[in-house]
Amino acid sequence: MSKSETITPDERPAVSDRRSGRDERNSTRFQIREVRAKLANGEDFNPEFEYDRLQMFVQNEIGGKVTIPLLAIVIAMSLLHWVPAKDVVIWLLILLSVKTLLLSLCQKFAKTEKSEINVDSWRNRLVSVELMYGIAWAGISLIGLGSPNPAIHMFVFAATIVVLTIRVMFASSVMPIVYAGTVPLSMMLFVRLASLDSQFYLTMGSLVCGVHVYFLFLAHGLNSTINTMLEFRAEKDMLIGDLEEAKAISDSARARAEAASMAKSRFLATMSHELRTPLNAILGFSEVMGRQLFGPVENDTYREYANNIHDSGKHLLKLINEILDLTRIEAGRFELMEKDIMISEIARDCNRLLSLKASCKDINIVEEYAPDLEPIWADERSVHQIYLNLFSNAVKFTPRHGTIRTEVGITDEGEQFIRITDTGPGIPQDEIPKVIQAFGQGSLAHENAEGGTGLGIPIVINLIELHGGRFELTSELRKGTTVTVYFPKKRVMVAMPPLQPLGEERHRRKSAIVQPKSERTPVNRPVVKADRRDKILRQTMQQ
Repeated sequence: MSKSETITPDERPAVSDRRSGRDERNSTRFQIREVRAKLANGEDFNPEFEYDRLQMFVQNEIGGKVTIPLLAIVIAMSLLHWVPAKDVVIWLLILLSVKTLLLSLCQKFAKTEKSEINVDSWRNRLVSVELMYGIAWAGISLIGLGSPNPAIHMFVFAATIVVLTIRVMFASSVMPIVYAGTVPLSMMLFVRLASLDSQFYLTMGSLVCGVHVYFLFLAHGLNSTINTMLEFRAEKDMLIGDLEEAKAISDSARARAEAASMAKSRFLATMSHELRTPLNAILGFSEVMGRQLFGPVENDTYREYANNIHDSGKHLLKLINEILDLTRIEAGRFELMEKDIMISEIARDCNRLLSLKASCKDINIVEEYAPDLEPIWADERSVHQIYLNLFSNAVKFTPRHGTIRTEVGITDEGEQFIRITDTGPGIPQDEIPKVIQAFGQGSLAHENAEGGTGLGIPIVINLIELHGGRFELTSELRKGTTVTVYFPKKRVMVAMPPLQPLGEERHRRKSAIVQPKSERTPVNRPVVKADRRDKILRQTMQQ
């Protein structure tokens, strides 16, 4: 921003929002490029995925920081049944020390920021410590090596298989760590069983090698699954990044659209008054001059200029009113003053208003109104405007000696409609979407008709949609155009039938009056005896 540019206090929040949105989009683009770089590289040696694999191994080790030492303690306590405690304690202390070193290294990796981690260096360190850890576990094969009791050999065999399984599961995300942690175990156990100089134990040692190969095969399968999972996660991150970028762009576009809408509304609210005030003066003074109310104008050219000024002012005022009407409708500020109206009566009134203009072009007007139409619940001014816009368009585009057909009727579904058909130049099919847009006009309209604003049809469409109706335009090139607006059935005011046939109630009352006395229903009235009546009368007179 140059030094000469200034930002008002009202504009500062918008500027800061744009800057923050731009920074967010730049960060999102960087993340997208990073994820795409992950997908572009190979699976096994991708440096970005390598960090994720190391992180999975570290999390597994930290998660088993209690269970694995407990397993080692249980194995050590079991070995005390066959070997001296000194050998078991030494092995256990070495194992726990290396385990502590591995845990401390994993915790340090977890606490280090990703940007500060050298993947190759950390992988080598973790492989080295895992090799030490595997050798420490392999030390179990040296305990009780010369014992003649076969139970201890079988126990060491079973314990080694369990540890092999755990190490393969923990380290399957990084294959070098798998090799470093499991190969010493298998080798030492094979050497122990082979040194016993027995065909049975030699077979057990071969079984250990076969099991180890099978575990490595499983580790490769798990590693492939992990790679696939990481790829899916990268794709998900990429999609999320794309969505965030699209959301940022849409938010920015929406903010710009809202700002433009507010500016447009502010402009129209201000300019509607600022434009109409001088226009009224122009129209008034030009009309006075054209009619020569204050004396004759000697120059005929001046009178012609005054009339042209008056006509141009009327055209400009009509354009301003149409723009304001369309703006109010699109902004949702157009209120319908609804009441019961007859479409056929409105059509006749509008035809009388425009009949003079049509007669100047010798246009034949054919009117067809369906009989006995019910009234509809609608805004009378809006229906007038709909009909006038459609009929004036038809007059405008119909050539001399043409025909305009106006129809008002009802469909089989109960919708009332207004249909106006002209014999004008028609509209090409590919230009119909353009015609129904604001300020849109067909190519033939410029050649065969008077000038216009292109707002009549959009106003009609918006007004009929406010009534819940629909708009339909069909046209054939060089054969004319048909425009139909439909008012929904729910707006048709159908008269309700009487609750009972007319005259039935009067007939029932009359029959009740002339009913014979013998057939009348007796009325239960209190009967007062003569003595009691006289007594009541005397008491009343005394009071």
